[in-house]
Amino acid sequence: MLMTKLSVRIPRGLQARNTAIFVSRACAFNSDVILTKNGVSADGKKIMKVMDLHVEGGDEITLVVSGVDEQIAVDKLREFLLDE
Repeated sequence: MLMTKLSVRIPRGLQARNTAIFVSRACAFNSDVILTKNGVSADGKKIMKVMDLHVEGGDEITLVVSGVDEQIAVDKLREFLLDE
């Protein structure tokens, strides 16, 4: 299991379009993906659950990835969330 805390740098955060892209990328991996904001966690492969977190640009979140391809998954998802 890999865990990383980061500040989301996507200008509009995880609004609909960015959430769809994030979930699509998360679903490409076999590992479980969990996003946490302010103590509330969501399955990173479920679009509505991620949208319920209301992640905006500059928000601090925790990304937890666990599974056989966790290293590449955390790298790619972190890269997406930090893309300005």
